[in-house]
Amino acid sequence: MDMMKKVPVREQDPKVRATNFDEVCLGYNMEEAQAEASRCLKCKNAQCVKGCPVAIHIPDFIKQVQEGNVEEAAKIIGLSSALPAICGRVCPQESQCEGKCIRGIKGEPVSIGKLERFVADWARENHVDPAQAGEPNGKKVAVIGSGPAGLTCAGDLAKMGYDVTIFEALHEPGGVLMYGIPEFRLPKEDVVLPEIENVKKLGVKLECNVVIGKSITVDQLLSDEGFDAVFIGSGAGLPKFMGIPGENANGVFSANEYLTRNNLMKAFRDDYDTPIVAGKKVAVVGGGNVAMDAARTALRLGAETHIVYRRSESELPARVEEVHHAKEEGIIFNLLTNPKEILVDDNGWVKGMVCVEMELGEPDASGRRRPVEKPDSEFTMDVDTVIMSLGTSPNPLISSTTEGLEINKWKCIVAEESNGQTTKEGVYAGGDAVTGAATVILAMEAGKAGAKGIDDYLSNK
Repeated sequence: MDMMKKVPVREQDPKVRATNFDEVCLGYNMEEAQAEASRCLKCKNAQCVKGCPVAIHIPDFIKQVQEGNVEEAAKIIGLSSALPAICGRVCPQESQCEGKCIRGIKGEPVSIGKLERFVADWARENHVDPAQAGEPNGKKVAVIGSGPAGLTCAGDLAKMGYDVTIFEALHEPGGVLMYGIPEFRLPKEDVVLPEIENVKKLGVKLECNVVIGKSITVDQLLSDEGFDAVFIGSGAGLPKFMGIPGENANGVFSANEYLTRNNLMKAFRDDYDTPIVAGKKVAVVGGGNVAMDAARTALRLGAETHIVYRRSESELPARVEEVHHAKEEGIIFNLLTNPKEILVDDNGWVKGMVCVEMELGEPDASGRRRPVEKPDSEFTMDVDTVIMSLGTSPNPLISSTTEGLEINKWKCIVAEESNGQTTKEGVYAGGDAVTGAATVILAMEAGKAGAKGIDDYLSNK
């Protein structure tokens, strides 16, 4: 075996997977996992652990995989993470643990993410419960939102002995894990639901269809419902638009709505009659992971799909793996292109999109080169569906109905990074509601910090 190169991971053939919603990446088997684990140098002062937002003891779990003790590996990961099968699939490992791996200096880093996925999947298939609830301490905590931040916070608090209830606005728990990330990247029945079950096994209660700020407020949770503290992990579900003419035509979606219809409402399945406009020719505007998810979903629903992004390929914010998968599947990239107007037919439906070519000028505040329009370069794309994937911001519902909760100019809740503390006593927050749209693992890190903050607060009270 070449120790410089990782053990490759098996994937569904691009031509086949472009027509189904089954998972693209098939993962390691035992033999492949042990071979990959043997590449780990078991560094004493392991840099990979420093690159992991939830500080999983990576060399320890990999050593157990190498020796074939997968149950022990699962327990080691379980000390730090409640959602390993999810993180193994959707974390940007290349910029975190694997980005710090010493093996990566001269060759390829160890496939830490694929090994984490292998361990988590094995634990699920062999019914190993990685964590136990703590001795009850008689204190009650409310968690708002059942996405990665809320689930992590609730799980950690339950392990410390708190009586935790999660309130979820939608009719199914999981937040962005259920409605945002598509089935082919993160299977719901097989991966997400069992990890939510693991949190419930710790004694966490889950109430769906409760919209905090409408059904009941944060203040009422603290004053009337007997909760000692509240963690807000309500995410960033408010889509952004460009503000160009024709943007409110039929056939224009936010990526949020498009993905929610398809994932949570199962529009991709023939036995569900969720309305979704499949479209013959779809343009997805944006270049992040969510844009790739929306484009790869539209493609699977049968459309010719284009990514329209105003910078060049090297500036695409999406993970390299996502872009690579999208290209393999036949998605067309219209780079250095910016929409100016959406053309609408007599019935109010999209019939095209006027775009202009861009070139890259000097770097702007974000350090990326600023795109500027090329004169006289307008052209019309013939499309019938446009999906706007320009990012999201937090919904102001909770902040506007909670006394004394400070927000910043982006409508994000102001909270301390180290412990999640907000400007209101007993109220903690983390994840996209605080940072704006980010990653699953950063929301989990914030959930852990919030749980620790709440524990410190209630222990000293």
